[in-house]
Amino acid sequence: MSNPPRILYLEDDLDEAELVRNALKKNVVGSTINIVDTRHKYLTAIEGGEMDIILSDSQVPGFDGLSAFKIAREQCPDIPFIFVSGYLDPAGIKELEAAGATTYVSKAQLPELVAAVQNALAKNHKTTSTYPISYTSSGTAPLITAIQALSLAHTLEEVMSIVRTAARELTGADGATLVLREGEQCYYAEENAIGPLWKGRRFPIHTCISGWVMLNGQAAVIEDVYSDARIPVDAYRPTFVKSLAMIPIRPVAPIGAIGNYWADHHRATSEELNLLQALANSTSIALENIRLYSELEQRVSERTAQLEATNKELEAFAFAVFHDLRAPLRHMQGFSNLLLEDYADPLGEEGQEYLQRLKRSVHHMEQFIEDLLTLSRLSHVPVRREQVNLSLIAREIIAELRSLPPQRHLDFVLAEELFISGDPGLMHALLQNLLSNAWKFTSKREHAKIEFGRAEDPNEGTYYYLRDNGMGFDMAYAGKLFTPFQRLHSSAEMPGTGVGLAIVQRIIHKHGGRIWAEANPDRGACFYFTLAK
Repeated sequence: MSNPPRILYLEDDLDEAELVRNALKKNVVGSTINIVDTRHKYLTAIEGGEMDIILSDSQVPGFDGLSAFKIAREQCPDIPFIFVSGYLDPAGIKELEAAGATTYVSKAQLPELVAAVQNALAKNHKTTSTYPISYTSSGTAPLITAIQALSLAHTLEEVMSIVRTAARELTGADGATLVLREGEQCYYAEENAIGPLWKGRRFPIHTCISGWVMLNGQAAVIEDVYSDARIPVDAYRPTFVKSLAMIPIRPVAPIGAIGNYWADHHRATSEELNLLQALANSTSIALENIRLYSELEQRVSERTAQLEATNKELEAFAFAVFHDLRAPLRHMQGFSNLLLEDYADPLGEEGQEYLQRLKRSVHHMEQFIEDLLTLSRLSHVPVRREQVNLSLIAREIIAELRSLPPQRHLDFVLAEELFISGDPGLMHALLQNLLSNAWKFTSKREHAKIEFGRAEDPNEGTYYYLRDNGMGFDMAYAGKLFTPFQRLHSSAEMPGTGVGLAIVQRIIHKHGGRIWAEANPDRGACFYFTLAK
């Protein structure tokens, strides 16, 4: 018999810790549990090395479970580590898996935690059940193979395929079956035997031996099926079965059972029971993982459907609002023009100035609506990649800007042959916004300068930059730069809608890149961006 398992548990909630302690003490015989609630205590216990398994909450004050996991992997990589959390979202699970973690159990599912601990200790040859486990070379190899396969299983069909083969190989039995509990019935889901058993059939839980095993949470060993009152003999007469051993899947609130059958009278040995129990423990974890994955996929699917429906509603709402807004704006613009053309004299200079202000406000509102529509459409516009010449697009945009009144001098420095793989329309919108911004913010410079080029960086790789010597901005407010409607200059100082840079960022993100900026007040700004190849 191996030494009683020693469990180190990082947890600061005393009530949670007590529930876990009770569950483990009842089901992991002889275990001792060292509960620590701070980083210092955890490190001291790790350095002492007196543990066979580590359990960890996702967070205690000043210390998180991921850090605890990394420390354990560095100092005692062979010790099993299980995350025990009240809640793990999909993003949290991905973070744990990226760090190398493979076992995480909800605090609300103590039976799964018990099974996970038993399974982890089984892999390390520790005591894992209500009887000590011992191994022989003949049984260990197929068990390890089965446990490894179960840890990678993602569907019920995969689990059943693994168990039906492993259960029979482990003991050399003439038949094996996997039974799943479905409410008050036992479903004989899979089998591997020398003759037909009950695959696909369901029996009331109170009328079959698998039901007895699940209701009582303990193994059944029957040397003669015809002399045991728990056996419905009429169901066994058409089969080859003379003896059996049935193990519950999970010791607390079993969710199924694994059965072995023999054609001759055979009393299962303690070693055979231990091997089957270890397999059942791994099966329990695999089935729980499948349930969790299924729930996560269902939640993601439901959330995606909700988001799609919401986006369609918002899109329809936005279209209706913008459509209804444009009509009165057109009316205001049209009638303002009529007043200026036909009633200029009665209005006088002051009246005409008021109308001009009205027209400018209408134009600003029209531009604002157009920018909002562009920003909204970018969420679902697909990227159609082809070779795009950014130099050519930039040159055309600058030529258009130069043609607008008032005429002014601009020194435009442009790198040639800036070819990228991207969407031509989106790339034009990107440069239109960036260059228009630079043009606007250099308007008060006597010697305005804009430079557009490409450079290389060891970390960023290829990046593009657009630099100007305009008004610049305070980097303390750079976090607001790409947020819609956030402006770093007043509209009186610099007109605009506050949407252009948000459009630029969304286009770059759709191309798998990122954008950032550097600036100083009254000393210009430089925008940098990358694009995925």
